[in-house]
Amino acid sequence: MSRIGKKIITLPEKTEIKVSGNLISVKGPLGELSRTLHQNIEVEVKGNEVTVHPKKTAIESKAIWGAYASHITNMVSGVNKLFEKKLILEGIGFKSEVKNDKIVLALGFSHPVNVPIPEGLKVTAEKNLITVAGKDKEMVGQFAARLHSLKKPEPYKGKGMRYDDEVIRRKQGKKSV
Repeated sequence: MSRIGKKIITLPEKTEIKVSGNLISVKGPLGELSRTLHQNIEVEVKGNEVTVHPKKTAIESKAIWGAYASHITNMVSGVNKLFEKKLILEGIGFKSEVKNDKIVLALGFSHPVNVPIPEGLKVTAEKNLITVAGKDKEMVGQFAARLHSLKKPEPYKGKGMRYDDEVIRRKQGKKSV
């Protein structure tokens, strides 16, 4: 039994949810999100309460039951409040700026790194702080992880791109006698 799947999802004001066939769509003040449901998952909507149930008692349906409950919860909270990830760029000469639909990064390579911003995300770059915001939690996390992977922080001086809540374990370096 899934603890997350058993929880009832309550819908806030001005939020609608529609289930048609294997497609679920959530509409709120910030827009609309939709996702296809797995064939073994069933979603019930009663008033402002949503429950998720497995259709069968198979191992596969029990395994994805909680995952789909989490997806629906994230969709409901995403159309009401934007998800946000912050990245800090540390190092001399490391810069970031947003140009049109791309983010241009100077990461110590011989060339600037251009990364296209996916549709539906809002990216801002101020000095050494990059903020990725959007209503789809998966898309925000995936894009932030993609930026983070371009220049991971190194353990000696801490140079690179790190999340704002990430702690870098520092190493001592060489000792001179």
